[in-house]
Order: sequence, then C-alpha cells, then structure tokens
Amino acid sequence: MPAKVNKEECTACGTCVEECPVEAIIIDEDAGCAVVDEDECVDCGACEEACPVGAIKVE
Repeated sequence: MPAKVNKEECTACGTCVEECPVEAIIIDEDAGCAVVDEDECVDCGACEEACPVGAIKVE
C-alpha cells in the first residue's frame, strides 16, 4: 500500500520529499501538506522513518 499522509498532523516541512527515492511526494502549498503520488510510491517506508511528526505511514 502506498504511503498515506495525515493532513492534520503534517507540517509540510518537506523532509519526506527529500527522502523519497522515487520522487513520489510533493508539498501541496494550497493544502499545506505533503501529497503522495500513489502510482509512483514503491512502499519503501523512507518517508515514514524520516517524518519528524509521524504524519506519514506506509501500511
């Protein structure tokens, strides 16, 4: 399953964007949070480990 972002917890810091090896995550400035491209996500968990507030999970 692709990574899921808890939009209420996400601070849009961009750490997950930097850690994603396939560039499947962007920061949506309008929404104020990270957004995962589910078609590109490879479920590696790098974003989950990197998130300083625990707002992203790979299930």
